[in-house]
Amino acid sequence: MKTAVKKTSSLQTNFPATLWYQTNWLSCLLLPFSWIYCLIIYIRRTLYRLDIFHSYKSPIPIIIVGNITVGGTGKTPLVIALAKLLASKNFHPAVITRGYKAKYTTNLIEISKKNTVEEIGDEAFLLAKHLHCPIIVSKDRVLAAKTLLKKHKCDVIISDDGLQHYALDRHIEIAVIDGERRLGNGFLLPAGPLRESTSRLKEVDFIVSNGKAKNNEFSMSLEPQNLPNLSKQTVHAVAGIGNPDRFFSTLRKLGFSVIPHAFPDHHWFSAKDLDFGDEKPILMTEKDDVKCQNLPKNIAKKCFTVPVEAKLEDRFIELLLEKLRKLHNV
Repeated sequence: MKTAVKKTSSLQTNFPATLWYQTNWLSCLLLPFSWIYCLIIYIRRTLYRLDIFHSYKSPIPIIIVGNITVGGTGKTPLVIALAKLLASKNFHPAVITRGYKAKYTTNLIEISKKNTVEEIGDEAFLLAKHLHCPIIVSKDRVLAAKTLLKKHKCDVIISDDGLQHYALDRHIEIAVIDGERRLGNGFLLPAGPLRESTSRLKEVDFIVSNGKAKNNEFSMSLEPQNLPNLSKQTVHAVAGIGNPDRFFSTLRKLGFSVIPHAFPDHHWFSAKDLDFGDEKPILMTEKDDVKCQNLPKNIAKKCFTVPVEAKLEDRFIELLLEKLRKLHNV
């Protein structure tokens, strides 16, 4: 009975993906709303271009790592990889992030070791876990950038998401797309997954494909690290990320027999969510693991994390560093 309930929940979780990643009668029915949304996006962006809506121009380079689709594409692992790369090349990076579903009540939070995942959100917590640079969580990205400039000697700011946040001007735009699901049915919200028209990709500096790249894209692979010694076992795979099937597929390629359990992106897990009525191991993403630190011992002992690391094309790294050095005039 428990398994049946989980399957039903998974189907409900995947409903938007079922709608957005194929053309069907419902997506066609929603098209008029997409046209209205498109008009609003066009007017808003035109107001920024005419400087009727003002964009803050930072004195140091700002790199936006975003996407034009709803849902996870691998932005946060890319931000982590970029921040580490830039630090290794003698830059002094800082990071800003919105902290989606975070429960902070102030205008912004500069992350420290004292912050909990509830306060700053799962993605921000993951950034803090892997990076040793200033990180600010705020819904106001302009305020976050100004605070970083005032308090720290950073020479480049990386924004985790924010491609459509035009109040913050940018020097380099990186759009991340899902190499498997691509851009779905090609419709804008709510008929499809697009936040902006596909023509927006012609304006960005780099397109990074999480998976197989096409044409002028650069590929990125998320490679599992420090795998638990459980290969060829039957495991429960838990994923509350934008594309849970990617995680399940990765585990299968690694030799696991997978019982998949998909949850909504940024899902906050309870013990009940992970009580599958058996003693099989439970594998989860690192993003999910940071929200599972207070589980009962009988469940926690069965849970294992599968962290990933973003591997980038050498050519992408070369071009990015070249563009950044030109902005710094070095």
